Amino acid sequence: MPLLSWLIVLPLLGAIVVALLPARRPEVVFPVALGVSTAPLGLACYILWVFDAGSPGVQFGEFHSISDTFGLSWTLGIDGISLFMVLLTVILFTLSIAASRSITHKTKTYMALLLVLEAACIGVFLALDLLVFFAFFEFVLIPMYLLILIWGSGDSSRAALKFVLFTAFGSAFLLAGIIVLSILAGDTVGTASSFSFFAALATDLSDTAQFWLFLAFGIGFAIKVPMFPFHTWLPDAHTQAPTAGSVVLAGVLLKLGAYGFIRFNLTLFPDATVQLGLILAVLGVIGIIYGAAAATVQPDFKRVIAYSSVSHMGFILLGTFALTSQALGGSIFVMISHGLTTGALFLLIGMIYDRTHTRVIADYGGLAKTMPIYGGIFLFAVFASAGLPSLSGFIGEFLVLIGSYLTLPVLAISAGFGVILAAVYLLWMYERIFHGPVVNPKIEALKDLNFREIAIMVPLVVLIIGLGVYPKPVLDRVQPSVEIILDRIEGITGHEAPEFGRDGDLSVQVSADSVNGTNHGDGDG
Repeated sequence: MPLLSWLIVLPLLGAIVVALLPARRPEVVFPVALGVSTAPLGLACYILWVFDAGSPGVQFGEFHSISDTFGLSWTLGIDGISLFMVLLTVILFTLSIAASRSITHKTKTYMALLLVLEAACIGVFLALDLLVFFAFFEFVLIPMYLLILIWGSGDSSRAALKFVLFTAFGSAFLLAGIIVLSILAGDTVGTASSFSFFAALATDLSDTAQFWLFLAFGIGFAIKVPMFPFHTWLPDAHTQAPTAGSVVLAGVLLKLGAYGFIRFNLTLFPDATVQLGLILAVLGVIGIIYGAAAATVQPDFKRVIAYSSVSHMGFILLGTFALTSQALGGSIFVMISHGLTTGALFLLIGMIYDRTHTRVIADYGGLAKTMPIYGGIFLFAVFASAGLPSLSGFIGEFLVLIGSYLTLPVLAISAGFGVILAAVYLLWMYERIFHGPVVNPKIEALKDLNFREIAIMVPLVVLIIGLGVYPKPVLDRVQPSVEIILDRIEGITGHEAPEFGRDGDLSVQVSADSVNGTNHGDGDG
């Protein structure tokens, strides 16, 4: 059974179902959209259950030729890295739809666009044909653009246009790189061209070809991350987007670029990775410090979280290009944790915005007195985002820092200051919003979270605590894929990563029982 194809098709079918609902019954749109969104969530959980944790290769592979002449095919596969990106996607989209009850304008279109966007994001993480990957990578722009434009606040048209122009500019370089690589890979398989990821893996590229292809791919991914100095589109898009748009943008869309670096740049261009990796790691550290400093002075708490995303994505870049198993595994864990913690914060911000219609920090004060449950959950999300030990945010950043210190000690120490700054801007934001006297009469009349809103936050709270206390199930499934990438870099370039933690469990640094090397999951793949 083509499980991976169904992961992509199910949200599309759900979008069609929502679009066909009668216009005279708007009250049924929300429950139907929420119901159909659980189908890909259930299928993804089943794939997690049967996933073979010890296998380093692609599982549940699918191949259907589209054009033999041009080497184009519908090729899908999932490994330990893409597995958790898909799970993060289906979880956040389901919760985003659940949090969109307040959308009353063009509700059918809104829900259908979210489901189409979910399908495109899943396709990015599963596609192993470069042209199909690019098609999904680009298609996410359309529904995201419309979500910001139609349901955004403030100057939403400017934010939506800026988002599209920046990302489309980067994608032009990505498409050029894919076309050139497909022509070079075609010589390997004996056709005019080949867009197969596996054909590209087998292609012997010169140092010059790797250099320019790395740059072409890298520009497209760097803007999507976004990496400093390509980040300027992100704060506006986050601030003006509706709640679900902000959650999906921070939790999923930013990971498309980071995933692209790991899946394609590191794997296909190992010599260029060693040659250019230090530059990208430096830019990552600059992003960590700059994003944290910028977040500290923002008057809008949505912009605070937007700039914090720039800082967190810097940790991912540092861990990716440190080229150690701890750092690379840690960067993947940061991708997962950031989606959960930042998703939680944007959901909470959306809940209070629906009540007050303001995001200016100065308009608040003393909110903990009138909304104690909301204040408690918000403080939990702040601690998780700041990297408090025993919560998920700590694990990824800890692995990135200790893994990066082995190869890039100066950058690792510099990145450590970003952790301190994160506590500063997050806790200062919390203090101004929730403590002090209640100076705004509207704050006194607010009601605390209702049952539906609490139910939306509970899964994120459970996952943040669960991954922080016991990250081993995730790290066990990520490690084999990480080792394959690093082994390829070492085998081709001779660049040998430090042996600290190699041939062992990534989780050895954070889980005492990981020394047993136990793998979870008994699926046959």
